[in-house]
Amino acid sequence: MRKLYTTCPVEYTASMIANKWKILILRDLITGTKRYNELTRSVVGISAKVLTENLRELESDGIIERKVYPEFPPKVEYYLTDKGNDLRPIIDLMKEYGLKYKGSNNE
Repeated sequence: MRKLYTTCPVEYTASMIANKWKILILRDLITGTKRYNELTRSVVGISAKVLTENLRELESDGIIERKVYPEFPPKVEYYLTDKGNDLRPIIDLMKEYGLKYKGSNNE
């Protein structure tokens, strides 16, 4: 787990989901376990390198886990941990906010 030097709980939470890609990865994993290729297709615009980096950070922070199956070709699945599932209300609120204001005149 990365060491975060802050006493502010908002800053701590923001650092866990600090970028657009992490939020979109979490959005997809909230619906269930996904394989790497599924994430590549569903997180539109992300490069393989950036996806891998973000998955590693989320895993390091204890938000997701990775399961590797001993087969050829390798099968790898990603899923939310309990800590990751605790972010569900935040993602749900972001969805509600987007539904409410997306397309409004105040964009």
